[in-house]
Amino acid sequence: MAKDYSVNVLGLSKSVHQFDFQLSEDFFKKYGQEVVANGNFEARVSLDKRETFIEADFTVKGSAHLVCDRSLDEFDFPVSIHKKVVFKYGEVPQEVSDEIVIITPDQDKLDLGQLMYEFIALQIPMKKLHPRYSSDDKDKEGLVYTSANKADDETIDPRWEVLKKLKK
Repeated sequence: MAKDYSVNVLGLSKSVHQFDFQLSEDFFKKYGQEVVANGNFEARVSLDKRETFIEADFTVKGSAHLVCDRSLDEFDFPVSIHKKVVFKYGEVPQEVSDEIVIITPDQDKLDLGQLMYEFIALQIPMKKLHPRYSSDDKDKEGLVYTSANKADDETIDPRWEVLKKLKK
């Protein structure tokens, strides 16, 4: 049976509450396996319930089990996340931004699992390289385009040299 990653907020008193979750294979089966299929994480969620909102402070640490795009070797990718989300009470439920979510005052549960999955998925790089290949990666800095015009500027065709003089 899959574990429930929801928190009953209707019965919570107006104070700070701590919730601890273990995120493993069952978690990733429940919330999707498109980006991360497996991993081991410990999550601590601190809910600060107030009169008009609930502030959720997420701390997720662990490692995602990934497959290298180059060698198809499996490896563990370390992840450490600290995020805050504010659940404000309103009439129409909606996600205003990544940090603000509107919920109705009579909503009894918050599904924290989907948020935790999204936080983890956003930490996974597009190019999944085993650590032993990271030094070989020429595009490590994330450069997509570099200009090769530096060498071309020094050697100018003599026919264009005359035009440069006219420009001055």
